[in-house]
Amino acid sequence: STPASILSAIANGARNGVLFKGGVHLEKTATLKVLAFDKTGTLTHGMPELTQLITLGDVDEDDLLRRAAALESRSEHPLAKSIVRSATKRDLSLPPSTKFRAVPGQGVEGIVEGETLWIGNERLFEERGVPIPPDVLARARAIEDEGKTVMYAYAAPDFLGLLAVADTLREDAVEMITALKATGIERVVMLTGDNPRVAAKIAELAGVDEFHANLLPQDKVTVLQKLQNKYGPVAMVGDGVNDAPSLATADIGIAMGGAGTDVAIETADVVLMSDDLQKIPFSIDL
Repeated sequence: STPASILSAIANGARNGVLFKGGVHLEKTATLKVLAFDKTGTLTHGMPELTQLITLGDVDEDDLLRRAAALESRSEHPLAKSIVRSATKRDLSLPPSTKFRAVPGQGVEGIVEGETLWIGNERLFEERGVPIPPDVLARARAIEDEGKTVMYAYAAPDFLGLLAVADTLREDAVEMITALKATGIERVVMLTGDNPRVAAKIAELAGVDEFHANLLPQDKVTVLQKLQNKYGPVAMVGDGVNDAPSLATADIGIAMGGAGTDVAIETADVVLMSDDLQKIPFSIDL
């Protein structure tokens, strides 16, 4: 009877937009104790909008946005795409960028108009020993307290400005977390590379049990291993390039198929063919 019931359940999942990549993953999904979610693109819409541009020195807004978008146009990150969209809305022509490099969990760097440009979070500058001026840091902190993500733009030796981006919680996130608890999930955890202020705001709105912020991809793996040791089988839900290591580490990796990157979908054990969060409690019930 086992092969028949497993095949039937996999077919049922497929009809409902959930792709299980094998019977073992279906069986493991029934044993889950903890669900860990990446924040951006999973609990939030993953379509952040640039809400604020603060220029420093004699840089004007269009110049800052044009240079930032030129560099970010090479990145797949949702925050990068929000900057490029804003530049497109203003009809800015972007100069070419060279020697582009993405630094996971920190930001990007490259050469734009002959200058080396860095755009990233606080960690990018901490790890490179570049102090952020106190007045610039204070302005960034005030924006973060509003639940926005701040990126610093820097071309040595000057900070050019701050770019503030806001992402919104998915409307069905709270309902989905309530449904997960009803299926027997003991703990719902949010993991993010974002700063603790923004993470705390989203965590409070979503109603998760705990959150971990300022995480690099390898930090997410460490947190998952600790959750496995403490609670038992853990699932990780993600959609991005940076989520692939944690999707592979979790007992069950669940990829958001609609907005997910190819590497996340390839690495996951279960793929949600749409970005409907209600399919997660459905999968556990199934």
